[in-house]
Amino acid sequence: MRITIVYDNTAKAGLIPDWGWSCFVETEERNILFDTGGNGRILMKNLKNLSIKPESVNDVVISHPDFDHIGGLSAFLNSNEKADVYIPSSFRGIRYPNAVHYCDEPQEIYHGVYLTGELGKREQSMAVNTERGLVLVIGCGHPGVESIMNSVSPFGEIYGVVGGLHDFNNFDILENTGIICPAHCTKYKEQIMQLYADKCVEGGVGRVIEI
Repeated sequence: MRITIVYDNTAKAGLIPDWGWSCFVETEERNILFDTGGNGRILMKNLKNLSIKPESVNDVVISHPDFDHIGGLSAFLNSNEKADVYIPSSFRGIRYPNAVHYCDEPQEIYHGVYLTGELGKREQSMAVNTERGLVLVIGCGHPGVESIMNSVSPFGEIYGVVGGLHDFNNFDILENTGIICPAHCTKYKEQIMQLYADKCVEGGVGRVIEI
């Protein structure tokens, strides 16, 4: 799989940073946009500068309906009317021709691609199976990283964790992972990167993670 961060608080030169989160996930079968950042203009500009065509996206997964994760959704769906949209079961208000799927429990949506469903009436995460194990993609981690990890554990061992980890501080549960990319709203980002310097990857728009 390949993950390209397209919206984050920091960015490489030539790309636009902004408070929010989105990443483009390429698997063997599907191209998935996970979250859409906080601003449609910025999202579409970053996608263009990263040579990612909106029409190449097969699916959009929304972690939760906070502005910094859905702010670019309308702009994106205006450019792609065919992508399926996967949202937490309590999220309403999408009025586009796209097929919308409401997720309330852990499930496999495609071969090797899993969603936790809405946890704690708050947020869902995604996991993608790789040869090294599951790579967990998180929006903000409001339900708790441990709860998110437990919800996908029936699908396999977790190899990687990528995304916003909010105020997560139970660092020991990351000990057996192979790669960590703490991004967006991660409060203890510096501590995580110091503790797991050998497996941490800096986030930011333009970062590419291949597993």
